[in-house]
Amino acid sequence: MSLIHLFVARHGETEFNRKGLLQGRGIDAPLNGLGRTQAKYLAEYLTNYHSTSIISSSLTRAWQTASAYEKKTDLTVQKNRDLDEMDFGDFEGVYMEEISDELNDLQNGWKNGDVSLKIPGGESPEEVFQRADTAARSYINGADSQTIMLFIHGRLIRILLSEWLGIGLKNMHKVEHGNGAVNHLIFKNGSFEPVYLNKTDHLEMLTTD
Repeated sequence: MSLIHLFVARHGETEFNRKGLLQGRGIDAPLNGLGRTQAKYLAEYLTNYHSTSIISSSLTRAWQTASAYEKKTDLTVQKNRDLDEMDFGDFEGVYMEEISDELNDLQNGWKNGDVSLKIPGGESPEEVFQRADTAARSYINGADSQTIMLFIHGRLIRILLSEWLGIGLKNMHKVEHGNGAVNHLIFKNGSFEPVYLNKTDHLEMLTTD
C-alpha cells in the first residue's frame, strides 16, 4: 500500500506579516530577521524526517524558508507557481485594519458557503483550491512511500487543509497557522489523515528583541 508522509509548513515572518499588511500572490516579500530564524528552527526540526522531495511556492518568502531545510539535505527545492498564496487583488499591501469591513464581508460570505466569492481584483477560495490541489497532487499521486516537504502560505494552508481534512472551504477559518509552523499529514487510500496540525514546539525557544 502506498503511504505518503506530507509535511505542510508555513513560511517564516516577513515585514508585511509583522506590520499587519496583506500579502498574497502579488507581494513577493523576503523573510525578515525573525523569519530567517524561524526557518532555521523549522529546518532543524524537519531533519528528524528523511524527505524524498522539497516543494515550494515560487514566492521568495516560501522558497527562502524551504532553502534553510534544503541546505541540510542532498535535495533541490522544486518551485511551483500554482502553490503561490491566494491573490488578494485590490487588497495587496494594504493594512488589514484599514479594510476590516471589507474583509469581514468576504469572510462572512465564505463562512456562509459562497466559496466562489472573489476578492476584488483577486481570486476566490474555490479557484485557489483548484490550482493548488492539482499542483500538490501532481507530486503525491503515483508516489510510493515517500516523504514530501511542502513550504507554502497561511491562507493557502487554510484552503488546502480544510478540503483535504473534510471540513470544507466554508470552515477554512478554523484551520490555525503560524509563521514557521508545520502540519504532518498521511496520504493513503486516496485520503488525508492528520498526524498533527500547526505544530510550533520547535519555535518555543525562539526569543525576539
